[in-house]
Amino acid sequence: MRKKQNKGPVPRILIIGGGAGGLELATRLGKTLGRKDKAQITLIDAHPTHIWKPLLHEVAAGTMDVNDDELDYLAQANACYFRFVLGRMDGLDRTAKRVTLAPTLNAAGEEVIPACAYPYDVLVIAVGSVCNDFGVPGVAQHCIFLDTTDEAQLFHRRLLEAYMRAHATGGAKQAGQLDVAIVGGGATGIELSAQLHQATRLLAAYGLDNVQPSDIKIHLIEASPRLLPDLPPRLSESTVKQLRALDVQLHLGERVVEARPDGVLTHTGKFIPAELKVWAAGV
Repeated sequence: MRKKQNKGPVPRILIIGGGAGGLELATRLGKTLGRKDKAQITLIDAHPTHIWKPLLHEVAAGTMDVNDDELDYLAQANACYFRFVLGRMDGLDRTAKRVTLAPTLNAAGEEVIPACAYPYDVLVIAVGSVCNDFGVPGVAQHCIFLDTTDEAQLFHRRLLEAYMRAHATGGAKQAGQLDVAIVGGGATGIELSAQLHQATRLLAAYGLDNVQPSDIKIHLIEASPRLLPDLPPRLSESTVKQLRALDVQLHLGERVVEARPDGVLTHTGKFIPAELKVWAAGV
């Protein structure tokens, strides 16, 4: 009679990053392996909730409510048989197979969760990508990126502040005071341009009659000769027609060489004044 062997410890699968890739992987592994106790799956992310990154332009424009569309990691983990840990990875010991997490602080800078370490048998790094400013002077200081929900919400707040300031003072008083310059003619820049066109109409509907939609100019700047340079020309041409119908100002073949507090400068010497500047290039 063959003696029944005791099962050893299940493998520990650690996933860093709860974006579209990491969250999907944790969910699938949880349903297939975690549910049957064949593996211990842990997802680590620096934020408690997830929103699909391609929708951040809607958050920035104010046409999407984050609280209605975000997904709670703890709820997803509970439903899909994996564990969620809040934290930001700050170290990796591949020899010891251990990941360290930095302390988690609250808005006042107080430590909420101390630094800690998590061992693993299998490690998946799924932190995604961020926009590349290519070292262009002034971009990091004067442009807003749309890599995170916090950045999208920051843009929306500044848009409302600029709008309310102009309304309180009887309208725009200087060039570019209400204008938005979006650098990057890829999907993010194009979608943000269209959403902002809609948002300006919504703001006007609230009765802020000192500012009209026509007072806000949306500039889309692309270094390539056409929008969506990686896609077929017919799609680029169709997109150009639609954006021009929305009064979006297109600046094609213009490479931004400097971002300033009051606008951006291109390699041809063109200066585009804008209170708000979004860097959506170099993903």
